[in-house]
Amino acid sequence: MKALRAARMERCIGCHSCSLACSRQVHKFLSWNKAGIRISSAGGLSTGFEARLCLACDPAPCAKACPTGALSQRRDGGVLQKKKLCIRCGECAKACPVDAIFLDHEVNPYVCIHCGRCVEFCPHDCLVMVDLPDKSGGKGDSDD
Repeated sequence: MKALRAARMERCIGCHSCSLACSRQVHKFLSWNKAGIRISSAGGLSTGFEARLCLACDPAPCAKACPTGALSQRRDGGVLQKKKLCIRCGECAKACPVDAIFLDHEVNPYVCIHCGRCVEFCPHDCLVMVDLPDKSGGKGDSDD
């Protein structure tokens, strides 16, 4: 399995292209507030930017905290999201150790699903997809 990483944030100019790509392609909105990746200032223009995104925890505390099973553990880290099961209680966001779940009480929580669709939209090549260690003992999935 693969996971998204913000490997080269020193290159980031804060354009939010990744957030807009996620919002549009994954969530069918056009708003950086409705994305699984968020870009914010690290303290000012001279200090650069940081990306807040799911770290693909294993076990995922957000999935454990979800009372309905809307978030479930992905095999090698991270979560799968079943939006129809979400009751918008916010327990997943409270449980996330890196504040990477973004609540929109009108729709659903937004969490990175590690699909990689945002990577090609970053004009400065800040984001990469990396292979997660295979915890099943067999071969890893290379086309996730």
